[in-house]
Amino acid sequence: MTEERDPLVWALKSERPEPAGYLKVRCRTYVQPNGRESDWDILQGSRTVALVAFTEDDRGILVRQYRPGPGKVLAELPGGLVGPEEDVVNAALRELLEETGYQAGTAEVVMRTYLASYATHVRYAVLARDCRKVAEPTPDPEEFVEPVTLPQDEYVAHLLAGEYTDADMGLVGLVAAGLLKQAG
Repeated sequence: MTEERDPLVWALKSERPEPAGYLKVRCRTYVQPNGRESDWDILQGSRTVALVAFTEDDRGILVRQYRPGPGKVLAELPGGLVGPEEDVVNAALRELLEETGYQAGTAEVVMRTYLASYATHVRYAVLARDCRKVAEPTPDPEEFVEPVTLPQDEYVAHLLAGEYTDADMGLVGLVAAGLLKQAG
């Protein structure tokens, strides 16, 4: 019997303690208000963007891809790195097209946040609407992606379940789209 292999799954070959270069870790020594010194590991990374994107008929757009941290294929928000001089919305539109083949009718930044309290990495959430398929995906050489669309109710349920890596971006996108109510 032959086991069918998921074409998106990566095979772990080895592991080492050194970074690969996507994120850098720096140790910062601080003098606290009481005069004590403390060392903190700080993640330094490029700006990134993630999109909550809907087609013209209100289907949510996701990208199935392998995620090395969780070690499995997840249905993720499209997105990626923002170039040093690149406009965030332009980067979002580029990533959406590269990863899914969809072009957005409208797009707006709905949140800016840091990755964590120990990171310099700034992340942006973008809400894209009226997306239509205009091409086949053209992912980067290290990306193996499978775009999928879900009916709006299934898409919202997926984002609320948190089985993806940008859950905060997904939730704020749903709020901005009017699909979740803000506390108030």
